[in-house]
Amino acid sequence: MYARSTTIMGDPGSIEAGISHVRDEILPTVTGMDGCLGMSLLVDRETGRCIATTSWETEEDMAASRSSVQAMRARATEILGGASPVVEEWEVAVMHRDHNAHDGCACRVTWTRPNDLDMAIEFWRTSLLPRIEAIDGFCSASFLVDRAGGRACGTVTFDSQAALEASREEAAAIRDTAARGISVEFLDIAELELALAHLRLPEMV
Repeated sequence: MYARSTTIMGDPGSIEAGISHVRDEILPTVTGMDGCLGMSLLVDRETGRCIATTSWETEEDMAASRSSVQAMRARATEILGGASPVVEEWEVAVMHRDHNAHDGCACRVTWTRPNDLDMAIEFWRTSLLPRIEAIDGFCSASFLVDRAGGRACGTVTFDSQAALEASREEAAAIRDTAARGISVEFLDIAELELALAHLRLPEMV
């Protein structure tokens, strides 16, 4: 499975308009494309940061959609009041879902640069995921890798903003375990609202 993420640094005052546009215009169009498995939208209402992610059955399906989504991406960026969206493509290495996301869910996204991606995938799956899913309010978790860029992106979804906030201490301890267990550089960590939850990836553990 594969995924494409588009990050837009928009105007916080335009977030609601952006969510509506993605939900009403982009979501039905993209999910109608061959091989598309779904779409999600994460937002930070304070900073204006938005991350839209689409999932695909194959790398070929994802590649075939690139030209078709350019105009939609440009329009969404305009509505959100942003500029120069950052587009990244990933391989889905791990996907585990306890239950489907719902209104009010929140996510913690952690970007890293592991020294060895395959080792990082195995460590994340066998050592970190069991601790992550034991956290109160856990909903789902995914681990994506960019082999060409040598980066990884782990996303953990919680049932509520309160559950996300309550997990911070344990999340820091899990990151410490990763730092001691494998060679990894932490690039960025973000906590975001799950505004649209239609990323229907199958279980991959």
